[in-house]
Amino acid sequence: MKLILTREVAGLGTAGDVVTVKDGYARNFLLPNHQAIAWSEGGEKQIEGIRRARSAREIQSLDHAKEIKAKLEAAEIVVKAKVGSTGHLFGSVTDKDIVAAIKSATGVDIDRHHIKLAGHIKLVGKYPAKISLISSVVANISVTVVAA
Repeated sequence: MKLILTREVAGLGTAGDVVTVKDGYARNFLLPNHQAIAWSEGGEKQIEGIRRARSAREIQSLDHAKEIKAKLEAAEIVVKAKVGSTGHLFGSVTDKDIVAAIKSATGVDIDRHHIKLAGHIKLVGKYPAKISLISSVVANISVTVVAA
């Protein structure tokens, strides 16, 4: 089956690539997880938009990655969440919440799939997180969760 990737898939390609995969892999994994769309003549026109969005988020060079790493590690990342009377969050802090906090604190747009947390964040406090900017540059940040 011919597909257009909408995000990076390990061992397959990056966003905007046209790939051919087995039907079961496409139907059972890539399409339900919104990692790809079915290829069509009309979908071919979307490729340029996907590639433009990817290049806006993409890190251009090693120096650029180190610059972003320094900016992220220097910033104070604070996520506000609803908290119950016991200090437990209603739900948990997600990678989307962290991306929004990074964007507001530094102005840097990070792909949420590059954020690695040690576990679920369900309490108020400070938590470590790693952000893979490129394969050789990883930013170690501290995420502070406070009551909203």
